[in-house]
Amino acid sequence: MTAFSQFVYRFVPGGILAHLAAVAGFLLALFLVARLMSERRAPANTFAWLLVIVFIPWLGVPLYLLFGGRKLRRLARNKSALLPIVPSLCVTETKEVYAPVANTVAAAGGFAPVGGNRITLLFTGEEEFAELERRILAARHSIHITTFILSRDATGRRIVNLLARRAREGVKVRLLLDAVGCFPSSRGFVEPIRKAGGEVGRFMPVLPFTSRGSANLRNHRKIAIFDGTAAMVGGRNIAREYMGPARYARRWRDFGAVIEGPGALVLGEVFIADWSFVSRQPPDAARADAQFGGAPIRGACEVQVVASGPDVPGDPLYEGIVSMIQQAEHSISIVTPYFIPDEVILRSLIVKARAGCTVTLVVPAKSNHPVTDFARRTYTRELINAGGHMVVYNDGMLHGKAMVIDDRVALVGSPNFDLRSLFVNFEIGVLVYTAPEVAAIKAWVAGLIGECTPPPEQRRHFLTSVAEDLCRLLAPLL
Repeated sequence: MTAFSQFVYRFVPGGILAHLAAVAGFLLALFLVARLMSERRAPANTFAWLLVIVFIPWLGVPLYLLFGGRKLRRLARNKSALLPIVPSLCVTETKEVYAPVANTVAAAGGFAPVGGNRITLLFTGEEEFAELERRILAARHSIHITTFILSRDATGRRIVNLLARRAREGVKVRLLLDAVGCFPSSRGFVEPIRKAGGEVGRFMPVLPFTSRGSANLRNHRKIAIFDGTAAMVGGRNIAREYMGPARYARRWRDFGAVIEGPGALVLGEVFIADWSFVSRQPPDAARADAQFGGAPIRGACEVQVVASGPDVPGDPLYEGIVSMIQQAEHSISIVTPYFIPDEVILRSLIVKARAGCTVTLVVPAKSNHPVTDFARRTYTRELINAGGHMVVYNDGMLHGKAMVIDDRVALVGSPNFDLRSLFVNFEIGVLVYTAPEVAAIKAWVAGLIGECTPPPEQRRHFLTSVAEDLCRLLAPLL
């Protein structure tokens, strides 16, 4: 104990210490409330944080310091910003882009649409694993992979060994892992890749704490880019629950796609920005190391890459989803594991349902996060009462993410339909505009709906009503 500490304990009464601690806590809470009010958040999100900070300061203050960050100015300065400019190497003519949605996304900070792509949809975990393995083995210059979860199971080990093998053969291998999602596997488990000459990056470690909000801001993107000309996107992580070489009885239902052509080069720019932030390597050097070239024309599909997160100036993913809903004329189909929308999205869906638009929500009967299942109940009840439809998937966990509007535009990628994906995480989505590809995604959704059932009747008792209302109030914090 220092001399100053001994003086304080000997001569300063305990009541004064308690008073000083209370004053300090009050001033800190006041500072955080002022900071919270200055941030651009959804009103429900702000109100939920205010309640916790004001009424439970001993819990709310440390939680906000750890998890309250959203668009962090310092992070935005330090991280390579995702400029909403399509690389000149992949500028192509587009003819079928749905202008209201595309213009909204671009104006909010997203990339412009690009044509000349070919899309292959991946419906099962076996298909996706086989495609990932094939692409890794066929890559000539570079393999760039971002994942939220890399599991220490047979699936993860096989991919790690393949990447190490390609690194030894001279291919530029870069594996970017979220430091929280891949906490058990981001060190010794991937050492074979490092020893073979590949590189492994950890996105925003929280031990030691690197910045305010680092524990909250997670890289939820799932991207794999090969030679800059082909990219895989979707909801699957690298783990047995998501993919593998053989069928697995407890595998989650998910959805992904391979994009070949200019869209892959745009997705590569998202990876380069993330990698430069983690490695502190200038973006131009990162591109040169990977021998990125032009992306050849591979088809007629027109896509628009939508990245969201603190490194994007606005909220292109969120505004794009709102625009899709509001522009719908006949049908809106949403597949998501978690449904916790903000008030704007919920009201937009309700208005469309009341106007006669067919609004269909597809969710798992029981997800891997029971609290989110409970939190969604008030939202889904309002939607159903307005004329919307909800079906539940009963055969295990549904982790797929997709959204289809009429026959004109579809969204695939990593974002869930909750506030964390829409406003906090680093996410990646791809808008698909051409009719054949939209029809194929719509057919997958229709087939999935055919396997689902209506939700069971939800009986509301006093305690469940109170719990639902509390979850609704605190939903922005989930």
